[in-house]
Order: sequence, then C-alpha cells, then structure tokens
Amino acid sequence: MEPVVYDASQPVDDWDGARSALMAAFAASQKAARNDLPIVYVVHGDDLLGRRGAPSAMVATGLLSAARTAAIELARAGTPVNVVAVGDDTAAATIERWTRILAERDGPTGELVRLDAGHLGKALP
Repeated sequence: MEPVVYDASQPVDDWDGARSALMAAFAASQKAARNDLPIVYVVHGDDLLGRRGAPSAMVATGLLSAARTAAIELARAGTPVNVVAVGDDTAAATIERWTRILAERDGPTGELVRLDAGHLGKALP
C-alpha cells in the first residue's frame, strides 16, 4: 500500500490557511492510521525556522510535533511517521526517493530528514 504523503511545503498566508492545512493533515493522518498506512509530512525547512511567517511556521512545527506523537502511538503496529524538510531547490525526485525511504516499515519513525542546506550554521529549534 502507498503511504499517505501530506505536502505542506507551500507558504501559508494567514491563520485561516494554517487552520485549514492542519485540519486537512489531521484528516489524512487519521485515515492513514485507521488503515495502517505510513505517513510522511513534507514541510519547507525555512518554515521550521520561522523564516516565512508565523502561519507557515505553525503548520510546519505542528506537523513535526504531530509526526513524533503519531510515531509513538503507531510504533506498536510498526507504522512509520516521519517528516521531510525541503528547500526551494530540492528536486522532486529527491523528495520522492526520501518519502519512499521514510515510509519503509523497517526504517525510522518520528524523525525529521532535512533535504536542504538552509539550516546549516543556524541555531535550530
């Protein structure tokens, strides 16, 4: 079965957009959990650092927290839940490859994999 991949890498302009994105992620995650499907959230690395505004940061950091919580809840079933942080120049093929890797049942769970270098040399949250 295919993993549930929720892409939240686009900027969110306002609080209503953040709420809508998080509600959609919750619905997708709930469906995945009920069907024992791996979950991979795709966020923008700059949003994890708050560089693209508060609403985008709220979504990205909320999904990181959700992934770690869901990973604990789904660990017994062996269902991985992970996050991929991308940059503006991250190739689609790279995102797809890492999404597949992070959805493997014998791989990590509750982890963040950064596919951009924008965080290097920064104080990370």
